[in-house]
Formats: sequence, structure tokens, C-alpha cells
Amino acid sequence: MDGILNLNKPRGLTSHDVVARVRAVARQREVGHAGTLDPMATGVLLLCLGRATRLAEYLMDSPKLYRARVRLGITTDTDDAEGAVIAERPVEADRAAVEAALERFRGPIQQVPPMYSALKRDGQPLYRLARRGQTVEREPRRVEIYRLDLTAWEPPELTLEVLCSPGTYIRALARDLGEALGCGAHLTGLVRLASGDFRLEDAAELDAVTPERLPDLLLPPDAALRRYPALYLSDTEADAVRHGRDIRVSQDKSCATDKSCATFARAYGPDGRLLALMEYRPDRGLWHPRKVLV
Repeated sequence: MDGILNLNKPRGLTSHDVVARVRAVARQREVGHAGTLDPMATGVLLLCLGRATRLAEYLMDSPKLYRARVRLGITTDTDDAEGAVIAERPVEADRAAVEAALERFRGPIQQVPPMYSALKRDGQPLYRLARRGQTVEREPRRVEIYRLDLTAWEPPELTLEVLCSPGTYIRALARDLGEALGCGAHLTGLVRLASGDFRLEDAAELDAVTPERLPDLLLPPDAALRRYPALYLSDTEADAVRHGRDIRVSQDKSCATDKSCATFARAYGPDGRLLALMEYRPDRGLWHPRKVLV
């Protein structure tokens, strides 16, 4: 079974828990997720089945839209409500102060990942070190906040809507906002509203994923690549791509004279099935099979 499953992840399950359930339903091992959600979080979790697992990286490399609930005045060791409280401070900020503080987090920013994260140090996930009481220095990482809106102010809690680059930690954003306001903060709720073009209103509930319904819930693998243009190959071109060889397609299909053309394209064989993701090599005027799927 091949395809992409847009799921509304329930609260309390890890992303791996969800993968395990879908593996059992699909009765196949080739199931993986495209972008982790913490157990506390709900919302869009994209699962890839079969051939689509080879395209997970292109799903992960998409902007994410979140609704985040933040509690001011309390700091936890995990930066969210599942951690132990390590500090409490009075909240003196008003809505105007919050709005002003948010401005510094819009656009490209440097973000220190949470200690409780899956990032690795010397082969060890940071969360394992944190559980042993160890804290290590984490290098700031560049992320980008495309949009950051205060949608509700109910002190000491507030709600944010965040459109951000992949790799952004919303827990770290809550933590850093609290520090900017001088009172500390942690994340109390998180919903992923969208991952790229995949939106929560179109997501299936986990309980609805049954052996009978799963095939109808799957989107085709090329849904992961729909932001790229399409190439439709002849038998000869398709055979070359299957064997990993570069091809020169007809002029109306190539980017040889169009500098605005995308670097990547979806390639379909004569049977109409997705064959490969192609990368254009302008120095040679050829399309290179970046990832062959059959």
C-alpha cells in the first residue's frame, strides 16, 4: 500500500505510537511519519506508506502552522506542561507588552533547542541526558517565524498562531517569550493546523483508520511533490530514468531557456504513475533522477 495519510494525532500518543497503529492496520512495515509531534500536541501528522516513505523529507521541508497555548509566570524543565515546575514569577505584562515582545520573534531568529528534544549529542538524544539530570550546551539554530499573531489574551494565559519554518520548537518559543517578558512561561497546548498544503480540516481521525477505510484515506505519493512542475516521459526517457541515467527532455518540458523554472520536477512514466523526482542540471542542460521510486 502506497500513499500519504493526513492524520489528526490525538493527545497523549507519541508520533511513533501512531505509526505503530497504522502499521498494524496496513499490515506492512513501510510506514513512517513526516515530522514529529510531542505527545501533548494534536493536529496534522503526515504518515507515509510504501513508496511514499521515500518522499518524507519533502513533506518535512514545508512550513508549519500551529495554534499554541502559553502560560506565563511558570517555567518547567521541559518547557511544556508535562515537565516539572522549576520557577514561578509574578506576571506583570499586559497585552501591549506581549504584543511588543512578540515583534522580536518575527522573521529569522536564533533559537536554542529544548533540552528535552530528540536532537543528539555524541549519539545520545538530549532527552535521555535530561532525564539523567544532565544539561549540555546547545548551539542556537536559525529558524524563521513567518507569522506570529496573538489571537487570545486571558492572563496569565495567551494563545498564539504561528507560521514557521520546519525545525522550529514552539516550546522554545514559549520559553523565550516568557523570558522576554521577565516572568517565564511554558507551553500548555499545541495544535498543528497545517503542514505545507495539508490542513487539519482535511485530516482523518485515528479511530477512522481501519483496514477497510485506509485505502480511501490515502493520498497518492505525488501529493508530497505537488509544489513542483510535472514532466511526462516517453518510454525511452522513462527507461533511462529507471536506470539512474540523466535525460534531455524536449525543449517545451525543460528549463534550458527559462531561468525562473523550478530546480525539481515530478516525472511520470507513460503509464501515468509517478516515476521519480528529477533535478535540473543547468550546466549540462539535463534532468538528473534525484530519487527513483520504481
